Amino acid sequence: MGDLTFSINVTLDGCIDHREGIADDETHAFFTRLMDESGAMLWGRVTYELMESYWPAVARGDVEAPPAIHEWAVKLDAKPKYVVSSKRTAFHWINSHHITGDLHTEIQRLKDATPTGVLLGSGKLATELDRLDLIDEYKFLVHPRIAGHGPTLYQSGLHSTRRLELISAKPLRSGAVAMHYRRAR
Repeated sequence: MGDLTFSINVTLDGCIDHREGIADDETHAFFTRLMDESGAMLWGRVTYELMESYWPAVARGDVEAPPAIHEWAVKLDAKPKYVVSSKRTAFHWINSHHITGDLHTEIQRLKDATPTGVLLGSGKLATELDRLDLIDEYKFLVHPRIAGHGPTLYQSGLHSTRRLELISAKPLRSGAVAMHYRRAR
């Protein structure tokens, strides 16, 4: 069984708006390494549509991008992508799969079928999966910014506090810190 790892950019005040993170080679390398280490991606519909609106075009070469960004897009294109959505049923991006049915059962089945792990990158979905006790690890890239707006991490709250064990903390040149935590069980 693979782990479910939640990874996202977050500011010091908890903002997870993708436009608030520092986008440089080092942060790109952080997320590339996470994707390479994982067997599948897991997103909610909103995150999927954000990714779908840009990355397939980069992978096809329709959008000009530096070689490292193009290579990442090609890898993402090939990676299995799972989407939780009650509003959309058709997902045309290559290697995309719709998760339906009981969320706990289906995500546990996905974890069981993906020994190299599943990388979760959607804030709202993470809250739901944490409520179901399905997230094993957290790999946050904490940016040295105070956004002063949302959306924020765990905005709708959890039923109880999650105790975590620090695995590593690595500062980046930009001042961001790559934080790796594992659930204390």
